[in-house]
Order: sequence, then structure tokens, then C-alpha cells
Amino acid sequence: MSWYNPADIGFATRSKLQDLGHGARLFARLVMLAGTTFRRFGLVRDQIHFLGNYSLAIITVSGLFVGFVLGLQGYYTLQRYGSSEALGLLVALSLVRELGPVITALLFAGRAGTSLTAEIGLMKAGEQLSAMEMMAVDPVRRILAPRFWAGVIVLPLLAAVFSAVGVVGGWVIGVLLIGVDPGAFWSQMQGGVDVWKDVGNGMVKSLVFGVAVTFIALLEGFEAHPTPEGVSRATTRTVVVASLSVLGLDFVLTTLMFSI
Repeated sequence: MSWYNPADIGFATRSKLQDLGHGARLFARLVMLAGTTFRRFGLVRDQIHFLGNYSLAIITVSGLFVGFVLGLQGYYTLQRYGSSEALGLLVALSLVRELGPVITALLFAGRAGTSLTAEIGLMKAGEQLSAMEMMAVDPVRRILAPRFWAGVIVLPLLAAVFSAVGVVGGWVIGVLLIGVDPGAFWSQMQGGVDVWKDVGNGMVKSLVFGVAVTFIALLEGFEAHPTPEGVSRATTRTVVVASLSVLGLDFVLTTLMFSI
């Protein structure tokens, strides 16, 4: 007796392809609604405040402690080779290239992404989205599009804040506590960090992460089963899928950026 049923495999495959197709159509609609959405910028502004301002505290505190750790670990590593003056360069490159965009996206998925999924899922469970359709109001245009573009705008800004605060944290540990020369700390950083290659690549990463995390959060909420259990499962899937997507995209983007 076969341990699998070909009909079940075919049904599961067809269901996944159907979900992918629906997600692709929704993403295309959100992109095409960009002009309409920004003409009503008040909706986007409110979501920028909701997603960005309420995520600022966790981003700032996390960036500061990551900077502390980089300052300590970087100093003890560079000291072995007599290059402790390059601590500022190490901290800055680690943050703007990798840690800033990646950790910010992971924190954003856990804080703002779950909030978006729960909000949309509860609106669906409460039949608010169905009521909007009954009143000839497109929920994708009115609800999803402003939140999508707000997330795309907010994440690069939060990543910049994370990196800036992390550099300050590295400076506090390296210069104030350990005693690295402040002139060497800042001059090495200014001379070694390229605006376009390093900072620009980091901003491109954070922009891509913003698109991925926000879209996954909205899609999971929009497709959640209209029950408390369905909303909770969708919220959990948002964290898992968004985090794995960020790590996978980071590898792909890093490979492309360093191969060019």
C-alpha cells in the first residue's frame, strides 16, 4: 500500500499555487494603487505615525545595545591585531551593511507586522471588510494600500535610526569606556564607509525588506479565517514567514551587491 495519496498531493499543490497567484494579484494591485494612495496622503501619514512612531522605542533601544555589543566584541577582536583604532569603521560597516537593515526588519515584523495582521484579521472577522464592499468601498484601496506604502516608507527610516544609534553605542563603549582615540574612531569611519556602496546598499536592503514584511503582514491578515483562532494563526505565520523572508532576501541581496 502506498504511503501517500497522489490526489492529496495534487490538491495541496494546486492550493499552494492558487495562494501564490492570489498573493501576486494582490501585490500588483497595491503597486498600481500607488498614485491613488498618495493623492490621499492623510491616510498614509496616519499609518506612518502608527507604524513608525510606535516602533521607534524598541528600534532605538535595540540599536543602542547592539552598538554596545559591537563596541566590546570589535575592540577585543581588533586588539589582537593592533588595529583597535579601526573600531569605528567596524561598527559602522556592520550596522549600515547588515545588522541595521536585518535586525530592524525582524523587529518591525514582530512589532508592526503582527499589529497589521491582527488589525486586518479582526476587521475581517467582524465583517467590516464585507460591509465596506457592500457600500461600494474597495477595502484594498482604502485599508490595505495606505498601510502597505506606509510600511515601505517607514522601514528604511527606522533602519537609519537603528544604525545611527548603534554607532553612538559603539562610540560610548569604545571611546568613553575603553579609551579608544576619538579622532581615530571617527576618521577611520569617515574614510572607510562609502556613501553609495555601503550606506546605499543598506538602504536598498531596508526598502526591499519593508516591501516584503509589510506585504506578508497584510496578506496574512487579509486571508485569515474570520475566527479568533484564524487571526491568531495568521499573526504567528506573519512573524515566521516574514522573518524567514528577510533572512533569505538578505542573502540574495548581499550576493548580488558584492558580485557587481
